[in-house]
Amino acid sequence: MPRPSQRRAKAVSVKLPGGRTTIHYKDKRPGPARCAICHAPLGGVPRLRPSELRKLPKSSRRPERPGGGYICHRCLQYFLKMEARRMA
Repeated sequence: MPRPSQRRAKAVSVKLPGGRTTIHYKDKRPGPARCAICHAPLGGVPRLRPSELRKLPKSSRRPERPGGGYICHRCLQYFLKMEARRMA
């Protein structure tokens, strides 16, 4: 009987070295990373588990613009405009 957390997980049959076959359960994919301000899904941030995300190069984990991986491009554009208006 699978654990309650694994009931909806995809079951994969895996053949073990001893010749026995068991069922392993695939990990669920996390939800998309979201903007800290407007909560829109962030583009350029992969939907991977932390252990898989660590294996990627840093440039593939999030965009390399200011606030990349934290705020979306629309909020960044808005705040840059507000900052430019405040400076002028």
